[in-house]
Amino acid sequence: MHTEHNAAADFDADRVAALSKPGPRYTSYPTVPAWSEDIGAPQWAEHLRHTAVGASSEPPLSLYVHLPFCQERCHYCGCNVVITARREKADRYIDYLAREMDIVCASLSRGRRVDQLHLGGGTPTFLDEVQLRRLWSEIASRFDIDPEGELALEVDPRVTSEAQLDLLAELGFNRVSFGVQTLDPAIQAAIGRVQSLEQTAKLWNHARGLGFRGMNVDLIYGLPWQTVATMRSSVQGVLQLAPERVALFGYAHVPWLHPHQNKLDANALPDPRQRIELFGAGRTALIEAGYEPIGMDHFALPDDELAVALRERRLRRSFQGYTTRAAGTTIAFGASAISDIDGGYAQNVKGIADYFRHLDRGALPIERGYFLDDDDRLRRDVITELMCNFTVDLEEVAKRHGIDDAEARFSAELQRLDELQEGELVRRRGLFVSATPLGRLVIRNVAMVFDAHLAGGRGGFSQTV
Repeated sequence: MHTEHNAAADFDADRVAALSKPGPRYTSYPTVPAWSEDIGAPQWAEHLRHTAVGASSEPPLSLYVHLPFCQERCHYCGCNVVITARREKADRYIDYLAREMDIVCASLSRGRRVDQLHLGGGTPTFLDEVQLRRLWSEIASRFDIDPEGELALEVDPRVTSEAQLDLLAELGFNRVSFGVQTLDPAIQAAIGRVQSLEQTAKLWNHARGLGFRGMNVDLIYGLPWQTVATMRSSVQGVLQLAPERVALFGYAHVPWLHPHQNKLDANALPDPRQRIELFGAGRTALIEAGYEPIGMDHFALPDDELAVALRERRLRRSFQGYTTRAAGTTIAFGASAISDIDGGYAQNVKGIADYFRHLDRGALPIERGYFLDDDDRLRRDVITELMCNFTVDLEEVAKRHGIDDAEARFSAELQRLDELQEGELVRRRGLFVSATPLGRLVIRNVAMVFDAHLAGGRGGFSQTV
């Protein structure tokens, strides 16, 4: 493990640049471009009625609640957000979240156990203490929240108070992710997110004192005016907080999808090669500080449960990120939220007005979805193993799906894997495939070998690095 860890720190920007290409992030398989708007409220309601998720004996659920409100919009943002200073807007939104929960819960056993709850946004702490307590009441009155479960939320240190963290800890929340993005003042000004390390550290230390664990910091590479030096400086600043986890995401400049990104100076953005150098600088600094690479863009200390799970090949992933829990069923509430239930995906409408209109009619606010067939389920398991654990035993996965001859089933994919082996991205011993340190950097390239939907020509994906 030590040798592989050192090899992972040896970042060859030229080789990575040659390998980087557009590809899915595989937060789901099939990925969202393959989903259909023909799957709406009636189809999803029928799916809920006939799935095993309704049985009280089933494993615990994962819940996601999307809270889209922000006081200001960061120029780089690619999330589904509502910009407003009027906190009362959140009161009406909570009313409709409760309606959506009631419709979904009508198809579930009463009081289904939940061992994962994630509040995402937007800025969940846009809600004041009264609103947060009310939201918790709406959730806890319909679901049985495991006090030992993983209860997490995203935090913007600029708008979050110590009193809010006090309340969240009282309610049982135990994980928190801090948005930092960069610590360079000039870049912060350029992206519309001015936030000092001192401001972040004060709230961070308060959360530590409340017992939050597995604490994460988000950083971004590819921002305007960013250099290798500013990247390293931001990492060194974040290391002063001693987070258990760090996420290093690439900025996606798509102003045709998010017009507010036009506020950024496109001429100041790093070019593709410079982006890779920025990622390499951040990655190397984290590894040299003792962090282990997790998946594509996450890092964790060796004793963190994510790093332990990776070593034991039991890491998993959901729309909310990497996890040690099974994450078999995710029920999501709120505008744009995505559910993953018993072989089906469904995404809610993105606009709040549309979200309200659907629920006013007593209908689930579904915009599009997908139902997996047997081939999709097989490939999803393979891709999940690669994306999470960097290895896959094709024979074992095939047997799990009732397939006796995995070599014949994956004959075309094995040929492509052999090509990747020649390119030093994977090692293949029979039907056991593992990514090399270089292959881990472009694990999306490896996963794409098993994607049967890419041939359909649907694109719009970000670069794999």
